[in-house]
Amino acid sequence: MTEQGMTAAELAGLIDHAVLRPDTTRQELAEACERASIWKPASVCVRPCDVSTAAELLSGSGVSVGTVVAFPHGSSSTENKADEARRAVADGALELDMVVNIGLLRDERSDAAGEDIAAVVSAAQGRVVKVILECCCLSHAQKVAGCRAAKAAAADFVKTSTGCGSGGATADDVRLLRECVGESMGVKAAGGIRTLDDCLTMLDAGASRLGTSRTFEILATIEPGEHG
Repeated sequence: MTEQGMTAAELAGLIDHAVLRPDTTRQELAEACERASIWKPASVCVRPCDVSTAAELLSGSGVSVGTVVAFPHGSSSTENKADEARRAVADGALELDMVVNIGLLRDERSDAAGEDIAAVVSAAQGRVVKVILECCCLSHAQKVAGCRAAKAAAADFVKTSTGCGSGGATADDVRLLRECVGESMGVKAAGGIRTLDDCLTMLDAGASRLGTSRTFEILATIEPGEHG
């Protein structure tokens, strides 16, 4: 249990375990899903090509399968994003982390960015959609515009980062995103979250979900040796 009174199981339920490295092998995916079935994170977020395999491996575990759309650049056409979302749903994904068209936000074309998001929300057919803003690329005003676009498009979360940009999650960005979307949407912090202290800092700032590839190492610092 953390100093804040949070158990490993409670923290696990707030984490999307990321298995997104381009060189991930099938064995590594299988090992991640096996550990996830024990530790019970909210989801395992995998590459689009791994969704059907992850869905099979995690069947009955209570752990959702997530994937990414237009990752990591967000520059696919709206039609391609929607097609990618539909394929992910067909393969068994329950959560979709889509990258916003960053250039549209930087061009102050937030209406067009919102249409891009809305197309994915529609294609997701009720599955959870998280909109990655890649905050390191945006000004304060552009982050606000991105949050408003995501909210208007009926997305479920806004998310700080892909983890592939020049910067990851910061507490300031999490606070800003939470202020923008209020309590009606989730806020996911991702990118550079490597320790228990990182997790607690982001949660204190207002995050309701965390993305990290260090899930099991972090949880083991709360309950060392509990799950092997």
